Amino acid sequence: MTDMRDILQAASLLARHLPPTPMWSYPVLNAVAGAEVWVKHENTQPIGAFKVRGGITLLAALPDRSRGVVAYSTGNHAQSIAYAARLFGAPCAIVMPENPNPSKVAAVEALGATVVIGGATMVEAAEVAREQASRLGRRLISPADEPEIIAGVGTLYLEILQAQPDLDTIVVPVGSGTGAAAACLVARALAPGCQVIAVQSSAAPAAHDSWRLGDLVPRPMKTRVDGLATGSAYTLPQQVMRDLLTDFLLVSDDEIRAAQHLMLTHAHTLTEGAGAAALAGVLSRRADFAGKKIAIVASGGNAGPAELTSLLDQRAA
Repeated sequence: MTDMRDILQAASLLARHLPPTPMWSYPVLNAVAGAEVWVKHENTQPIGAFKVRGGITLLAALPDRSRGVVAYSTGNHAQSIAYAARLFGAPCAIVMPENPNPSKVAAVEALGATVVIGGATMVEAAEVAREQASRLGRRLISPADEPEIIAGVGTLYLEILQAQPDLDTIVVPVGSGTGAAAACLVARALAPGCQVIAVQSSAAPAAHDSWRLGDLVPRPMKTRVDGLATGSAYTLPQQVMRDLLTDFLLVSDDEIRAAQHLMLTHAHTLTEGAGAAALAGVLSRRADFAGKKIAIVASGGNAGPAELTSLLDQRAA
């Protein structure tokens, strides 16, 4: 199980590769939310998403990375592993489900990884990845059930609480759950009074429902938000969240899109849908968050072409 010592070690490692990302509060956004909102800009990472922290931490720890790695992902985890594999000179293959975000495919290939399209869902893509890893003799990397990934992601929340130690709440978007689990671990160590609240799309609620039920359950994946498009929960993040997470909210894809637009217009920030989910969660519970000091994670900025067109059309309207 990951603990604070692992996260501090990851911070020391990552300081050699990644600068801290900025965190700003925007008065116009605060006025809409009715709270003091601090936006952690993980969209400024070299792959445009927070997951690079976990990828580097994991690859750095692999004793046999020269034999190569295989991962499966809808996009940002893929870029994370591909980026880290290039950094450490490890061969890398990424399995993506059918009809992936074209910009994320291009980004993964530009990092030198091989993209394999296989399976209609992430569950099926995982099976293809297992077959690829076995055939090639490579290390299979889970999107979430890797302690080093959670340790690396934890450095994000270390930065948040070092900059703003008196936060009332940290709100975290959830796909696989590594971010929420990492936030829980850091908050417990550095700010026990700070609540951690997770947010997921109601059109892909596997992590939410698993947390509520206390057991891993699959759920249909109908969301348009590809960064949140997971149909199953993961053991390691769920173990942490079950003990430490304050609450878990569901929001609609339309609420996420509205929050994405607000991030663009009120915080000068382009996010992908997942990167706006935390704000959507805050806006869905304005009364609960009113007057509080909150950090939200803009987890990624890798919006695809169709998503960008829709955002700009909404802005024009």
